[in-house]
Amino acid sequence: MKAIVYEKYGPPDVLHLADVEKPTPKDNEVLIKVFASSVTKYDCWARSSTAPPGFGLLSRLTSGIRKPKQPILGTELAGEIESAGKTVKRFKKGDQVFAFLMNLGAYAEYVCMPEDGFIAPKPTNMTFEEAAAVPQGALTALYFLRKANIQGGQKVLIFGASGGIGIYAVQLAKYFGAEVTGVCSTPKLEMVKSLGADKVLDYTKEDFTNNAQAYDIIFDTVGKTSVSRSISSLKEKGLYVFATFGLLMLVQVLWLLRKSDKKVIIGVLEERSEDLIFLKELIEAGEIKPVIDRHFQLEQTAEAHRYVETGNKKGSVIIAVGHKNKP
Repeated sequence: MKAIVYEKYGPPDVLHLADVEKPTPKDNEVLIKVFASSVTKYDCWARSSTAPPGFGLLSRLTSGIRKPKQPILGTELAGEIESAGKTVKRFKKGDQVFAFLMNLGAYAEYVCMPEDGFIAPKPTNMTFEEAAAVPQGALTALYFLRKANIQGGQKVLIFGASGGIGIYAVQLAKYFGAEVTGVCSTPKLEMVKSLGADKVLDYTKEDFTNNAQAYDIIFDTVGKTSVSRSISSLKEKGLYVFATFGLLMLVQVLWLLRKSDKKVIIGVLEERSEDLIFLKELIEAGEIKPVIDRHFQLEQTAEAHRYVETGNKKGSVIIAVGHKNKP
């Protein structure tokens, strides 16, 4: 099968198209014919071995000291079940699915996954490319908002509201009944408004910590807020939520909050297929939608990585794999 692989860490040019062995599903696994994947910030970090500051060594220990243990990147996918292991009960050949691969591998024509992983039937009102834009960002946003016990009527600020996590954080916070302020750059203001944000702030022109507003939840999806100023913009017992952060930022937060009634929320996603099913139902009900910036073919994956690293993307960057991308 065809796949995009890399044998060493480095710039996008280390990615190249290759023929690799087609995987065979275990008894509890399904073999998925991939129609679409995406390029996320996490893929770029893994490729270049540039984890958030302070976590470089941990990243190398996880992904490989000298070279990557997993030569195929890609966390999000949508496709069709090609075959299923003999103990699989949830899926059968021909089922259309979307999924999140925590161990990477989606930049390929085929991939195997356990049936109890982050995999669910594809939303019926989405194309494969649209469905491939959902899993990682939406699952991450849902996990952190639930961990923060978001409630209707709360004031929630989403920093990085135009990114892969932020676009879903805005929509999910609105679904849960919050008053949402989205923070992004000038070219992305209208897009964030279209997602339902009650207010949108341009961080290149306005610092939200200077607007005299206090929030129940500040959700930093990109790890770029000012720690001390953001904490001062929280209400009593407010929550400072991080999806992305460096080690220094984490130390600053924990130090400043040591004698405060405000709290910080961090964590690692728990693999729960029911969360992806919940998102499928929201999508089919019209409550959330993806935002797709650009499309690339599988052989253009290096170019897609270069574009993502410019920081200019709005929403998701999609990779169309070699199979026909059915509606």
